[in-house]
Amino acid sequence: MNATGRRYRLKMILILFLFLLLVFGACSEKKEQATQYICPMHPTYVSDKPGSCPICGMDLVPAKESSSSGYEHEKKSTKKEDAPKAKKILFYRNPMDPSVTSPVPSKDEMGMDYVPVYEDEVSPSGKKEVQGLATVAISEDGIRLAGIQTTRAKRQTLEGDIRAVGIVKANESSIRHVHTKISGWIDKLFVNTTGQLVKTGQPLLAIYSPLLLASQEEFLSAREHAVQFAVSSIPEVRKGGEDLLKAARKRLELFDVPDTLIQEIEKTGKPERTVTLLAPSSGFVTVKQVYEGQQVEPGMELFTITDLSTVWIEADFYEFESQFIRLGQKGIISLAYDPKTVLTGLVAYIYPYLDPQSRTLRARFEFKNTDLQLKPEMYVNVLMKVVVSDSIVIPDSAIMNTGLRQVVFVGIGEDRFEPREVKVGYRSGGMAQVISGIGQGEKVVVRANFLLDSESRLRAAIMKSSGAPGKKPGGDK
Repeated sequence: MNATGRRYRLKMILILFLFLLLVFGACSEKKEQATQYICPMHPTYVSDKPGSCPICGMDLVPAKESSSSGYEHEKKSTKKEDAPKAKKILFYRNPMDPSVTSPVPSKDEMGMDYVPVYEDEVSPSGKKEVQGLATVAISEDGIRLAGIQTTRAKRQTLEGDIRAVGIVKANESSIRHVHTKISGWIDKLFVNTTGQLVKTGQPLLAIYSPLLLASQEEFLSAREHAVQFAVSSIPEVRKGGEDLLKAARKRLELFDVPDTLIQEIEKTGKPERTVTLLAPSSGFVTVKQVYEGQQVEPGMELFTITDLSTVWIEADFYEFESQFIRLGQKGIISLAYDPKTVLTGLVAYIYPYLDPQSRTLRARFEFKNTDLQLKPEMYVNVLMKVVVSDSIVIPDSAIMNTGLRQVVFVGIGEDRFEPREVKVGYRSGGMAQVISGIGQGEKVVVRANFLLDSESRLRAAIMKSSGAPGKKPGGDK
């Protein structure tokens, strides 16, 4: 009887133990199956109910929504490891001036403890840190939800165009001003309209001048005396007559008397009442300031003759484009009134100063104009080709311009993004040349980089604020 009762009690105890084991197991499984919510941008923040992230304000998502989430990955990796690994401290830095560091714990002059910098907080690439920004780590879900996209920096040739508006100007070296060197009266005008085309040596006007008339008579008198002195047996007398004739001829030449007229005077032995002035060059009469019967004085400008067979085109370029303008560089122009016409010329001169009003650099092109398509003061479109070879090139959208610096976020691994300060050169067609800061093949963020910028600034501020003042040994007195 006692043995039977003992076996009965043992069975009851075993049944009760199995029942309690099932109850606790069910409770434990229910607890494990309770839904938890995480922030896609900050996987370390976990909540047991839906809501918004207190750090960035994004909606929380279920932790088990994707097996690739950062939270699940962290949870699985935690189960596999027996104990979490301690983060390695690389160095310590001044909380007020991050550029000041120490290999051992220390305090600054205000008594504030230096902040430890762990291995996962420094730039993975070893590049110089950007002040006010920190490396950002985001889960795969966060990258997908934020719409972050990346592309690789390439080494290639960047081509583009520089466009400007040019103005046609007369070639200053082809402009001739006709002046009179004597006083007198305009007896007759052979060229009496502005815009008239003249050729070199063509008569412009006939002028009557008492001074010119007297100079002709002196020339004839000197010629007569030279003939008389030529038969003298005294060499000095003969030489004196020759010198007197040369001086009289030279005086007429200095008064711009044509050589053909001097020969005519010698031949006839009579002075001419009027002297004809000839055109010094071919071109168009762009200025006419005389009329028949007008009295003129020495130094007075009578005509301006402009040769338009070659013209200048002056174009203004922005200051940042000035590095691409070179002497001898080819420029292509098109005409507003005739888009089919395309002319080519070269940069002949670059002005050594900028326009103080527009802050632009002026360059001068020289163009042939034999058919007179280009007329002074005409507007033309100027195009110059720019080729920047063998350069690191990234999309323009990857560059964030803060005003003081230009920043690019570079992908490090699969889920970390590092801010880099870069120097940018020429931009064209949505692409930009990077002079320094990024290497070939590195991943740069081209979309949603403003979200990364906000998160980076927030993390940098949190890291800086973690350097709270520490207590001095012995306490404060």
